[in-house]
Amino acid sequence: MIYITRREHFNAAHRMYREEWSAEKNVEVFGKCANPNWHGHNYNLFVTVKGEISYETGYLIDLKDLKKIINERVIEKLDHSNLNMDVDFMKGKMASTEILCIEIFNQLKGPIEAYEGVFLHSVKLAETENNSAEYFGN
Repeated sequence: MIYITRREHFNAAHRMYREEWSAEKNVEVFGKCANPNWHGHNYNLFVTVKGEISYETGYLIDLKDLKKIINERVIEKLDHSNLNMDVDFMKGKMASTEILCIEIFNQLKGPIEAYEGVFLHSVKLAETENNSAEYFGN
């Protein structure tokens, strides 16, 4: 079993808030992240796949194919977007790094696992150099 990780990058804005809460409660719970004028992050995304190496090709998956899947399914939708308003797979969901990480995993699992013997192992999303979430699909 080999594990291969592809790193991608995107920039996006979001706001942490609950519409049913008052502005005061949102600020109490989410602090600066509840700013009605939004705020943004320079995210780093790490997608790790696993499986057995093909000795015919010498690799698990052609990294050009993995890059294309990640870009078409995730980066093109997220980069320079508002996570709360612009991203179809985030509609109606809290735009936290944790939930975004899970939703990215869900976007990638099917297309990646359509390749024989390739499995999505994890998605790690770094919101800052100090804060990240990692999801393994369970």
